[in-house]
Amino acid sequence: MSKVLIIEDEVAIADLEKDYLELSGFEVEIENSGDVGLERALQEEFDMFILDLMLPGVDGFEICKKIREMKNTPILMVSAKKDDIDKIRGLGLGADDYITKPFSPSELVARVKAHLARYERLIGSSQQENDVIEIRSIKIDKTARRVWVHEEEKAFTTKEFDLLTFLAENPNRVFTKEELFREIWDMESIGDIATVTVHIKKIREKIEINTAKPQYIETIWGVGYRFKV
Repeated sequence: MSKVLIIEDEVAIADLEKDYLELSGFEVEIENSGDVGLERALQEEFDMFILDLMLPGVDGFEICKKIREMKNTPILMVSAKKDDIDKIRGLGLGADDYITKPFSPSELVARVKAHLARYERLIGSSQQENDVIEIRSIKIDKTARRVWVHEEEKAFTTKEFDLLTFLAENPNRVFTKEELFREIWDMESIGDIATVTVHIKKIREKIEINTAKPQYIETIWGVGYRFKV
């Protein structure tokens, strides 16, 4: 049974999230304080974190940053703020997804299931023989989930790695943001594709010599992105 930690100071919302997730077969723990939530997230084993941004003690941004420094566990950020800047900041710190209040409990459950299913497939992959992609100065070890650029290893979050690998495995093909969101996040974009843009930006910062003139991931204006070989 997958174990989820909800860090949310609004008790009613946390309880509602817990009820729906438990009905779907998850084991759920709740922490209403940012300080205690961060401590438990770092010291205990969970399969996913649902993290509110506005918390007493330590805010969600700081918690996300600290978790990502130590773990690749999926993180779903929840906030009443609708500003894109908050989404961009959260995703830039390593969150895998962002959902805005109010949201339907069924949507929350669907997103949790999608992230957990993908993460479980990744960590359960065979280790018998490493599957490696090499394109010019980039080397992607799919099995070990490691990336080298000009022989220097770079750190990638789970979704950054998935997105880079997918594009590299489908070179010279243009994908829309909606297609990439559906492929990497296993769900429809639901009108919010800022996630893809943020992840492309973070990937470029790690693989491109000059992000203003990308040599690998090209923007096809009005359409989407293409990995050039």
